[in-house]
Amino acid sequence: MGTIVLSGTVVLVILGFGNHSWWLAAVALLFLYIRYGRDSASAPTSGGSSGGGGGMADDYKSYRDRRDRQARWERRYRRERPLEVRRQQRDKAS
Repeated sequence: MGTIVLSGTVVLVILGFGNHSWWLAAVALLFLYIRYGRDSASAPTSGGSSGGGGGMADDYKSYRDRRDRQARWERRYRRERPLEVRRQQRDKAS
């Protein structure tokens, strides 16, 4: 992903010598990559290979938060729709 963004930036900079608005597009592309692309691409590898433990604790905390939110949603769903839950259990058993 980084290679594509860097080569796209180089192309936009070269085009910018004729029209300066391409330079703005190159800056916007780099900004978006640094803001959104690099963080999402490096997130899965930070917890597994680093021995520091800081990234692992954050990953585990976010995992626990997602799991707890999902459990609350499922309990609420079962409480508010008991007939549908029974039907789904009956269909699953068949």
